[in-house]
Amino acid sequence: MSPPPPPLGRSRRRGGRSEHSFDPALDDSELIEVRAQFEQGRWIRARTLLAATGTDWDRRGHRVVTLAAAPSALCWAEDWLIAEPESADAATLLACAAVARALRPKASPGPAVRAREACLAAARLAPADPTPWLALLMYDGARGSQGEDGAAEEAARHFEEIRARHPEHHHAHHLMTAQLAESHPESGQDPLHEVYDFASWAAEQAPADSPLAVLPVVAHAERYRVLVAAGSEPDDPLTSGHWSGRRARQVMKAAFDWWLEWERDDHPRHRVDLNFLAHAKWCQGRPAEAAALFHRIGPHVTPAPWSYSGRDPYPEFLAARRFALGAP
Repeated sequence: MSPPPPPLGRSRRRGGRSEHSFDPALDDSELIEVRAQFEQGRWIRARTLLAATGTDWDRRGHRVVTLAAAPSALCWAEDWLIAEPESADAATLLACAAVARALRPKASPGPAVRAREACLAAARLAPADPTPWLALLMYDGARGSQGEDGAAEEAARHFEEIRARHPEHHHAHHLMTAQLAESHPESGQDPLHEVYDFASWAAEQAPADSPLAVLPVVAHAERYRVLVAAGSEPDDPLTSGHWSGRRARQVMKAAFDWWLEWERDDHPRHRVDLNFLAHAKWCQGRPAEAAALFHRIGPHVTPAPWSYSGRDPYPEFLAARRFALGAP
């Protein structure tokens, strides 16, 4: 069984802790400022930020999940909920923080039970909000990747709850793609694998300007992660045939063409898509196209998919960027 993709923006790496700190806030400057205060127990600005985010569900999910990753988020969210027991924002942040704690290595069953209860309580307070279901999807998706019985079915149910509220939910589609890629690692580079069908279906269902157009590239990268972990693909993507087949070329061209026409730099997880596209173009041996993407990424590096070879992701990113930009 291959290891699950890193939850809440934490990277998976060999040989100890990476010196580079990946920031799940990405380029959201308001979120970065509010998080600094929230980490000190001042939750008033977090309340204002989430209220202003409104029903922009992708941005709301991004902001809540990022705040929930703060080390003391659970304590501060509890304080907020005690002060405002009817606050759906406080309940949702508490739910995501409880999931973050339950996903920590060697977490006991207690936090897991509490996380699920907190998510369901938040869902009752905010029935239109997909974010509590996103937290449940994160939790059961991680359990499913570890082979726990029934977790994959639960994750699929949570995904449908999210789609019923926001059919184009970016983070949810990425999580579901990561989970589906886990099945049948023994089948290798199977072009008919279910993860490809799912990604193609989601991209076709979405509007023309939706960043879900990049999802087939994400599916290809997630499948590479699984095959490397299973030992059926080399851990050097440049020497792997995974990125040079006809299907890979078609997927990469379609996604890159979408980016040239529709680049959604207003989307809160825009830099996630850029990292997947840059990684794909680098693996494909298209440095000029990768260079344009590296310029747009700037300092906003994400662990996925640079960690998918099993190596430390930041040196992988730097090596690819230097190669694409022609640096010595």
